[in-house]
Parts: sequence; structure tokens; C-alpha cells
Amino acid sequence: MKTLQLHINNRAQASACLLLRSTTATGAQLTKPLERHISSLHQHAEHKTAFALPTSRKTSLAPPSSRKSPQRLGNSIPSIRYQKTPSTIRGRSSYSTATTIPKEPIIHSIFETKTGTWQYLVADPSTLSAVIIDPVLDYDPVSQVISTDTADSLLSMVSEEGYKVDRILETHAHADHLTAAFYLQNKIARTQGHRLPISIGKRIRQVQQLFGKKYGVKAEEYEGVFDKLFDDDETFNIGNLTATAIHLPGHTPDHLGYKIGDNVFCGDSIFHADIGTARCDFPGGSANNLFGSGRKLLAMPDHVRIWTGHDYPPSDRDTPMAFMSVRDHRNQNKHLKESITEEDFIHLREERDAKLGEPRLLHQSLQINIRGGRLPKLTELGHSFLHLPLKLKGLDW
Repeated sequence: MKTLQLHINNRAQASACLLLRSTTATGAQLTKPLERHISSLHQHAEHKTAFALPTSRKTSLAPPSSRKSPQRLGNSIPSIRYQKTPSTIRGRSSYSTATTIPKEPIIHSIFETKTGTWQYLVADPSTLSAVIIDPVLDYDPVSQVISTDTADSLLSMVSEEGYKVDRILETHAHADHLTAAFYLQNKIARTQGHRLPISIGKRIRQVQQLFGKKYGVKAEEYEGVFDKLFDDDETFNIGNLTATAIHLPGHTPDHLGYKIGDNVFCGDSIFHADIGTARCDFPGGSANNLFGSGRKLLAMPDHVRIWTGHDYPPSDRDTPMAFMSVRDHRNQNKHLKESITEEDFIHLREERDAKLGEPRLLHQSLQINIRGGRLPKLTELGHSFLHLPLKLKGLDW
């Protein structure tokens, strides 16, 4: 089996290289590593993008480089930059050592091709503490098979890079893919020795109650499944980095973004400039609110990077893109560039939403995601069921 993987350093958005990983029938792997780019030491986010090209059924998304020790980011480059500063002590020249802690994270962006979802592994270079943002649980709606290839690739990446995962971050209750948060929480607890929190915005309760009633999910199956509910603008640490939870309503009422250094992981609010923004026609969604959230994001400094939750490349763009700068969005985003008024936005967003069909995994995703990634309780005969609404289309039944 061969998996072809594209590994891109997006700091310059120019250098690209290919990694060919061959797996024999015995499971041995031969990997030719590629030299990593250590830009975070210069207070720029190191960014690594991985997405599977369709050369095999099984996806391998782990980056080629391996970080074995908290003292190193790669090869012989230390994770903390030490500066020797000359000083005069007792009439002679000497040196004192000062430590500069990186202010920007290492960012691994992993694209899940079946649902068009960007997942993120974000780490502090100085401590190797990390968070996972919006992980995907594989699901086949035809066979009803749930699998964990995508989530397991995240675990492999965590292990190879030597990270310690502090928490799992969800931007909202997704309606287009199942979350792997609970699966990852259990797997990581076995290796790290403690249960890390699954975190989301405080308004998730109203979403859980709404869809709990719709799908007949008992409250006991969704209450307390999230370990941390963020307040608006609440801060938290990822190692020595400070992160902020930002309320970005519009797509859903509970929607959050996470600002880490000069990066915002905006979930399903802003998409790539040639797509514009996310839909607003789910219960509690609002085009007015999404316009306000978009303007909040684009009021940030020009250089801030906005990392999106999905990408659906149009015919004239082959490659999924994880981020654009605030400046580029202001100039290019088809829904939010500076010339577009709120009235213009609401008109084009609502007109577009009226033509969209429901997401392919809408009902399955919401039932799993309001449970925080847990599966429905087993019946007496040992089966786990999801509810799918029948559509009679005017039939008098």
C-alpha cells in the first residue's frame, strides 16, 4: 500500500515537497524525512500542512519529521533561543544568558478529504504542550461503519512530534462531520496518564437541548459531556502561550474561534476568499451575526492569519488552503471585502443559503456531536442507533 502525502511549509507559501511512504505487508515503514523549517524561533508560526491524495484507502497524515525531546524542535535546533549578552563584571567582559520564549505556535493543519474539514494540531515550541482543534471521526453513511483512521493519524503525529496534549478544542457542534473528541480523549488518557478536557463555548447547552428534542436524545446522554465551557474572551494557556476563546456567532449561536499568538482558528465562520463565508440557515444561525463576526475578525491587524474549518476548492483552484491573512481577506473575500455592506452581505448570504441542500451527514453528525463524540447508548441487544427522519415529500400516508 502506498500513500502519497503533500507536506507544505506555508510560511512563504512557496516551498512544497513530496513524501512517499511505503508500507509492507508486515507493517514496516520506510520513510525519507524532509528537512523541517523552524520559523517559530523567529516569532513566526511554523506551519505544516498534510492531506492525503487518493492513492490508497488508508490515510497516513503524520508529518515526516520527528521530535523526540522537549529540548529540540528538529535536528540540532533548540526549541528555546538563547542569547548571550556581553556585560562588564569586575572590570572584565563577561556574558549573561537570557532566554527568549517563542510567542508563536507550531501549527500542523491536516485536511480530511471526505468532509472537506481542516483539523489542527497546535503546539507551544518551548514546552511541546499542544491542543487538537476540531478532530474528525470517520463515518460511512452507506455501511454505517465508524472508523478511526483520521483520528489515529493525529495520535501518530502527536507521538512522533513528542507533544503532550493539554486539551481538545471544538469550535461548535458540527453538522457536517462527526467529532473524534471523545475517542481521542480516551486514547490520550492511556498514554499521558490523565484525562484531558474537551472544551467548547458555553452556549452549547442550548444547541444540545434543541437537537436533543429533535432526535429524541435523552438529557443524560449529553449533559456534562464537555469538560470545559468557555466564557466569551476567556483566556487559557498552551504551555507558555496564551490563547483566547472568541465568540463568533452566525453559522451557529454557540460558535467560537480560538486566537493563539497571531493566529485565529475560526471554525465555520470565514472560508477561503473565493468561497466567502459559512452558511447561516441552521437553527439559531443569523446572517446579521455572521457579518458582525466577520467584521470582528477582519478588524484584527493585517498580518494575523485566519485558519478556516473547511475548504471546498472551486474548479479553478486545485489545492485546499488552510489560512489567509486578515489583509488578504479584506481585499479578496467575496463576502466580506471592505466594499461589501451589511445589507449586501445579508442579501447574498440568504440567497445562497436558500439554494443549498442539507449537509450529507447532518443528522448523524448532530446526534454524535451534542454527545461530545460519544456513541448512543447500547440497546438491550447490544446495538447503538442513530435516528434519521423520513421525508415523505407530500405523500398522504
